[in-house]
Amino acid sequence: MNPPRTPLRAYGLSAARWRRATASGPEHNCVEVASLADGVAVRDSKDIGRTPLRFPAGRWGDFRRALISGTL
Repeated sequence: MNPPRTPLRAYGLSAARWRRATASGPEHNCVEVASLADGVAVRDSKDIGRTPLRFPAGRWGDFRRALISGTL
């Protein structure tokens, strides 16, 4: 039996290690991503005070593909 999964909202982000995309331009209009135990958190690099979005690991890939394909 698998142990219960911790909801993504339960993870504190104060110690998160944020990283920017390597494709970020000099205007710094990009997002930052931090790995969580069961997914990722995403925030706007220009407004880090806003609540980050959190995605389960599989849904993060879906979100990225939708952005890249232009369907989102």
